Amino acid sequence: MRDTRESRLLLILLVAVAFALITVDIKGGEDSPLGGVRRVAAEALGPVERAASGVVDPVAGTVRAVRDASTHQQRLDQITKENTELRQWLASSDTAAGRTKQLDDLLGTAGKGGYTIKAAQVIAFGAAQGFSWTITIDAGSDDGLTRDMTVVNGQGMVGRVTTVAPTTATVLLASDPGFTAGTRMEGSDEIGFAAGQGTAPMKVQLLNGKAQVKTGDRVVSFGSRSGRPFVPGVPIGRVVEVQATPGQLTKTVLVEPYVQFTRLDLVGVVVVPPRSDPRDGVLPPKPTAAANAPAAAPAQPSTTSATPAGGN
Repeated sequence: MRDTRESRLLLILLVAVAFALITVDIKGGEDSPLGGVRRVAAEALGPVERAASGVVDPVAGTVRAVRDASTHQQRLDQITKENTELRQWLASSDTAAGRTKQLDDLLGTAGKGGYTIKAAQVIAFGAAQGFSWTITIDAGSDDGLTRDMTVVNGQGMVGRVTTVAPTTATVLLASDPGFTAGTRMEGSDEIGFAAGQGTAPMKVQLLNGKAQVKTGDRVVSFGSRSGRPFVPGVPIGRVVEVQATPGQLTKTVLVEPYVQFTRLDLVGVVVVPPRSDPRDGVLPPKPTAAANAPAAAPAQPSTTSATPAGGN
């Protein structure tokens, strides 16, 4: 349509008529004269609206589902993150508590033995050379460490220092087959030499073939001159077997070490030996006899019948 004066007048007229019809329809309500027209339009356009709704509703539902799924996934991710952080916090708390106990035990050993120690943490197992039982610790020559220093933990003998770098050192464990240390039996003072046997108990060769030894007896380090490589009195282990060696000049016993070599974490390097031999003073207290005694059998009820007074 061309933009003329007549077309503008026609457009104004149509708009005025539309407003008039809307006003009449609103005021008329259900009795509006345009109700029939609305019904006809609804009947004509209803199928088209339903068809359009059938197409649009699944799309809208999918959009809502995607939006809700995204929200649920974000919440799940948040919960998973919080649970992970909580587990890490609990693990770190357990680790801190465990190390506190190890440090307390280590300081207790050092205090009872009169050892001046440098505490260190195990940072690696095994050595670059060979397949020996060794550990690497995070202390070295910068901390005053040198070769042939005794290494202990809260339970007893760990090993001796073999290689020293400025900030690390290698320790040969007492479980290594190449490890040898002088020993002394608790109480009897019988002297021997202990050798590592890997995961098996240590083998101790007593110099006295007639030494009186029994299962449960305890062994400590004999000590070396100037405390190198071993200081005296360090607990080594407990006798678990006495091997029969009739006619031999020596006696062999198997000793279960106190230290669990595959679970080492905190250790102490003895940088200054004790002024005097602590003897058996570093060993833990012996179990009491009452703790080892078997439980008493419950009293049995008496089966003897009482004889009535005056009876035969």
